[in-house]
Amino acid sequence: MKIRSIRTLHGPNVFHDRPVLAMTLDLGDLAAVESSRVPGFVGRLTTLLPGLAEHRCSTGRKGGFVERLERGTYLAHIVEHVALELSGPAGIEVGFGKTVHAGEPGVYRVAVRFVSESGMRELLEGAVAFVEALLEGRTFDLAPLLERARRVAERDALGPSTAAIVRAAERRGIPTRRIGTGSLVQLGYGKNLRMIRAAMTSRTSSIAVDLACDKAVTKDLLRRALIPVPRGSVVETLEEAREALRALGGVGVVKPLDGNQGKGISIGVRDATLARAFELARDHGPDVIVEELYEGRDYRVLVVAGRVVAASERRPPCVTGDGETTLRELVRRENENPLRGEGHEKPLTRIPLDEVTVECLARRGRSLDDVPDAGESVCLRQTANLSTGGTARDVTAEVHPHVRLLCERAAAVVGLDVAGIDLVLPDIARPPTRGGVLEVNASPGLRMHLAPTEGAPRDPGGAIVESLYPDEAPSRIPIVSVTGTNGKTTTTRLVAHLAASLGRRIGVTTSAGVFVDGVRIADGDTTGPASAAALLSDPTVELAVLETARGGIVRRGLGYDWSDVGVITNVQADHLGQDGHETVEDLVRVKAIVAERVHEGGTLVVNADCPNALAILDSPRVARLRRNVVLVSIHADDARVRAHVAKGGTAFLLEDGWLVEVGDGESRRVARVAAIPLTLAGTALHQVSNALAALAAARAIGVPVEDAARALATFDGSIERGGRCHLYDVHGGLLLVDYGHNPEAVRATALMVRRWGARRATVVIAAPGDRSDALVAEVGKAVAPLYDRVVIREDDDRRGRARGETAEILRRAVVEAAPGGEVSIVLDESEAIEHALRSVRAGEVVVFHYDDPATVSRAVASAGAVLVNDPFSVLTPGRRAA
Repeated sequence: MKIRSIRTLHGPNVFHDRPVLAMTLDLGDLAAVESSRVPGFVGRLTTLLPGLAEHRCSTGRKGGFVERLERGTYLAHIVEHVALELSGPAGIEVGFGKTVHAGEPGVYRVAVRFVSESGMRELLEGAVAFVEALLEGRTFDLAPLLERARRVAERDALGPSTAAIVRAAERRGIPTRRIGTGSLVQLGYGKNLRMIRAAMTSRTSSIAVDLACDKAVTKDLLRRALIPVPRGSVVETLEEAREALRALGGVGVVKPLDGNQGKGISIGVRDATLARAFELARDHGPDVIVEELYEGRDYRVLVVAGRVVAASERRPPCVTGDGETTLRELVRRENENPLRGEGHEKPLTRIPLDEVTVECLARRGRSLDDVPDAGESVCLRQTANLSTGGTARDVTAEVHPHVRLLCERAAAVVGLDVAGIDLVLPDIARPPTRGGVLEVNASPGLRMHLAPTEGAPRDPGGAIVESLYPDEAPSRIPIVSVTGTNGKTTTTRLVAHLAASLGRRIGVTTSAGVFVDGVRIADGDTTGPASAAALLSDPTVELAVLETARGGIVRRGLGYDWSDVGVITNVQADHLGQDGHETVEDLVRVKAIVAERVHEGGTLVVNADCPNALAILDSPRVARLRRNVVLVSIHADDARVRAHVAKGGTAFLLEDGWLVEVGDGESRRVARVAAIPLTLAGTALHQVSNALAALAAARAIGVPVEDAARALATFDGSIERGGRCHLYDVHGGLLLVDYGHNPEAVRATALMVRRWGARRATVVIAAPGDRSDALVAEVGKAVAPLYDRVVIREDDDRRGRARGETAEILRRAVVEAAPGGEVSIVLDESEAIEHALRSVRAGEVVVFHYDDPATVSRAVASAGAVLVNDPFSVLTPGRRAA
């Protein structure tokens, strides 16, 4: 077996609503091998992985997968279930998987849900090797694979503080997106976007962070605000440290000026131990603080948005003797506690057996080889930080009002929106008559509040999210997602144009680039999830209109989680033979994902003139949420549309030459079709359909009828801005420039041209090279009977085919469909359009289905063409379309 690729589908996708890894697996010579035909295979597999007996598979009941194994199932399916079963012991358990044929013999796509992308990738790769080993009768040690998966999953996991905030955001339905592999996470979309990194937020002041890192300045600020802090001074030399310690009465605390997690801190330092304490502090920075020693209990209080939300009493790491075991062994046993791990991966951190531990014990006249008495508690460090093995007891409910005020004032003085206040007090439940604030920390760790060793867990993540989005403030922006086979780009751009009346900064993704506030910020085909995510990560964008193409959905998933409006323009035969999609029904399932991800109460706009689009409404996954379904049709008397309206639904129709909105028992004219340049005097019925869909979407996001009517009349459909259907007067003939690339698109254009009654009609046509031979031929068959002259060209990007190969398939199809017709091949795009225009006659229409907009612009300029909106003004001067 050979793994061709493993892709991450971050958004909703063809397999699942949640992110999955999709592995393309080539079974090679093993394609015909089934589990039941390999002697002993099923027994070896279920013995090594007995948990497979719990897998339900397609039967929906426990044991269903084993039944499939015994009857016989293919190896890719087995790899899927092995990966899922291994996810449990690897500590990244998931329960969803799906395996489908990839369109080539013996090639499959194996999709599995993941909570750790890197860990699950290891398991997928390992599952392939494991199954191959069992087939060949070789032994396979699963332990290294599981350990490797655990290790990479732990390495790449979000820290506990970041993860807590992300979980809290997701509980509120706020979209989250991890940026890179660290702890930077985006919450929300567009103008409502916020950022977090651990317990630091996009509202955290950099000045406040700098102040918190400079302990001397922080103490000075707090002292000026009459907040009790220990006396002390910053020193650079050991002699200065001795003088500072004498000024404090000969005992104190020595720590680095800019430190964290209790590193480099020595408590109860006297002259005899000062040199070593000074050296430890200097290991973490050039400046050292020598300060007063407060006696009392060690507390950490969390302040978020000016109020105390959690408090813990911190205790140094200790072990309890049994009269027989050394301290070294007691620590080893405690570190095997499943609640302890490396760094921040578990609620508690393993206790380090380092030089600091040895020195702490030595001050008490002990060593790691001592055997403490039964019941004797021995503390191993002076500091109580969780990062060095300490424990925590929740005391949130015990905080005295005066202490609460003290902490809230301390956070405000430093200017932190999220602050960890370190206190030493006799008792946090009493007024602070002695002791005070030791430090104010930026980006405080949340572990002790999330999972205290004693007491009730708190929800600091929820408090931080509430501070970013108070009182249910919006975290999203309106999203309109447009998909279909034909008309996506035009409809997307038209929705954005109509929505401009709302006065919002609009972001748009199309096959012609990304636009923000009308300015193109990126070129190329930008209809995939990366472009959508880029717009939704732009804090200047207030509304997003996204062209959402098939390829991006299949290969990477959606770039958003939910939309407000989904638009299905149509679903026609195109891209068949790609990504395992062999039928139009396969394409319907892909396009349906856009419909499925319209949120409850949102609007789904469907072209009722397309049976394949209507079929999406019958999908159980689409029907599971209540949405406002809006139908559009150029046939005002369509039975399904009328039934929909009779049940209280809304529709947008072509009626007596007008775009009409029907619903709530009323029918309202919006715009006269002939006044919409896009429709070419009403003859471009496919553009009328696009205009209806865009109008329906615009009305769903609140565009007033009057504004929509004005916008329809002023839409700029220029090719330079990604437009499609453009008409030019060329010496008494017409040049129509369009982007047709599949049978239905070119047929719609040809039928429109026939409505004009031209004396002669010529088409310059190509077909994408990555389509199947049959689909390329269908393009030729679609145009042959409707044109007098056919000029065949090829795109510069032949998508894997030899030069002239696609053109020859088209030529044969044209000749077969219209024997005796005039047909020629001019492969180069520029030469093809020049060839067609060189002999254009008065009253002739030349239709050029282009690939490169720049080629069109040059040809138009060279021919002296003039843009027109009404074909009849050229072909039949003085006559206008009805």
